[in-house]
Amino acid sequence: MSIENLLSEGIKLTPPSFVRGILKAASDPEVISFAGGLPNPVSFPQEELLESMERIVKTYGSKVFQYSVTAGLPELRQYIADRYHRKFGLNLTMDNVIITTGSQQALDLIGKVFLDKGDRIIVEKPTYLAAIQAFSLHQPYFCPVELTEEGLNLKQLEEALQHNVKFIYTIPEFQNPTGLTYSAENRNRIYEMLKDRDVVLIEDDPYGELRFEGEHLPYIGAGRLPNSILLGTFSKTVTPGMRIGFIISGNTELLRCLSIAKEAGDLHTNIFAQYLIWDYLANNDLDGHIAKIRALYQKQAQAMLDAMDRYFPDTVSYTRPRGGMFLWVTLPEGVSAMSMFRKALEKKVAFVPGDPFYTDVKGANTMRLNYTNADCETIEEGIRRLGNLLKELC
Repeated sequence: MSIENLLSEGIKLTPPSFVRGILKAASDPEVISFAGGLPNPVSFPQEELLESMERIVKTYGSKVFQYSVTAGLPELRQYIADRYHRKFGLNLTMDNVIITTGSQQALDLIGKVFLDKGDRIIVEKPTYLAAIQAFSLHQPYFCPVELTEEGLNLKQLEEALQHNVKFIYTIPEFQNPTGLTYSAENRNRIYEMLKDRDVVLIEDDPYGELRFEGEHLPYIGAGRLPNSILLGTFSKTVTPGMRIGFIISGNTELLRCLSIAKEAGDLHTNIFAQYLIWDYLANNDLDGHIAKIRALYQKQAQAMLDAMDRYFPDTVSYTRPRGGMFLWVTLPEGVSAMSMFRKALEKKVAFVPGDPFYTDVKGANTMRLNYTNADCETIEEGIRRLGNLLKELC
């Protein structure tokens, strides 16, 4: 008996995660994988987290094992509010923060709260593939706006805003998948376009603290636009396995609606993990820890860029990120990265083809490479293998 006729239209139209499939295919220990968005395990503060684990059980007892409030541990929310006030000048209290089960749950909640079938949303072209997945469940109409070296294509953004749009989803810092960062001028122009419009701006910022060159730029809407949502996470700076992300907004009514959706979904995020992360943050130097991660990732990014300069043909171009975890490769016109993927696996190297990062493109001549989860020697060998394949194809 088939279950097909019992499924919702939303689930039928939602694509499975291409990256999850790649990670399974790349599980062969001989495969050098640049596919996953994985932080380097050497950056995990395991000893400090073990100390925090023992301390929270001794100090808080049954509280770390009990049900808790939907918005999240008050002490952790206040820590986030204080940190964003200190570092980014945002005037926040813990009431402006909701703890989520990773940033992915935040995307899911945003879809549930704002989207009905057919609603228009603006996304970058290309954009984060898991955001496409989360929003697709609600069957929106995607309005992709191309990315340039400066940020969103402002002419295309203006055209897309002529229609009734629910929200704009952006990743202004070290964008996933491209590694690009919006310029200060581009951010200001976007703000001017939106300040008098009734539209929600989502700034997803998992990578902003991983800047290893240049200065942090101000957010587009956080602290300035009334319908602004800022997403953050500890997955890239402490540990991804705890799945601790957060939503920040100055609009408390908006947060109330997101909290109701979260309550309906999981009641609250794992409270043991929340206590553990908060205790770690309260008893350790997070900025010092992040500085070590930045130095590591800068070295790995440079190793990948140097190898690409040596081994890739001149007909292939790529971004040069100043932070984050990814860079974006553009192949000659007519060369499909998706078709190249299987050939690359045969040579024991993996990447993510561009197709899953678009809502309206097939056979893309682009690919995403991750440089954070391999040492420099492994990066060198993996890029050499890719370079040889590219020379055959291009």
